[in-house]
Amino acid sequence: MYPVCEMPRSCPLRLARSNAHTRAARHLPLAFLLFSATLLAGLATWRIAGPVAVTRADDLFHWKQVTQGEVKIDDKPPIGSGLYQPLKKGKKKDTDINTNLVLVLLGHRYLMIDLKEKMIYQVLPSDLKAQGSDFESGDLAQPSRVVPTSDWTSRDVGPAELITVTLGDYGRTLQIELPHTPDLRAFY
Repeated sequence: MYPVCEMPRSCPLRLARSNAHTRAARHLPLAFLLFSATLLAGLATWRIAGPVAVTRADDLFHWKQVTQGEVKIDDKPPIGSGLYQPLKKGKKKDTDINTNLVLVLLGHRYLMIDLKEKMIYQVLPSDLKAQGSDFESGDLAQPSRVVPTSDWTSRDVGPAELITVTLGDYGRTLQIELPHTPDLRAFY
């Protein structure tokens, strides 16, 4: 058995303690109702659409078009091409350019190239959201979409970086010329 409180009934400390329990008990049904509604909504989403990957605003990439870059396949420019580099969205301003990632448009096909890991991923157009001439997406590096590659070379050719790789599914050589990001440290 619990010890009996020795405080008189009129003691302010005893009254405050008993009022805290009754106030918490009043809000308990509302908290339970909100928790149940949230749980049921989550289960309904799971049942309808399957497991949904949650993307936070910190995980979004804003792919900015690179206008000075060039794309070539077997030393010829493709009919439709484009180069994009991501700006990491987050609490900072969109100025952090990730130079290790490149999104390439080849006709109707999008490829994401990870220059650091030397991997190429096929990107579905449904994974990209158009924002004017730019795109927004989540993380596009999915192991199930890796494109086989060989013969990676990367050279500094003055004001640009020249990346050459052979695509295993096409058997063609992809050549990308990316301009270097300007070094503005002298102006700080």
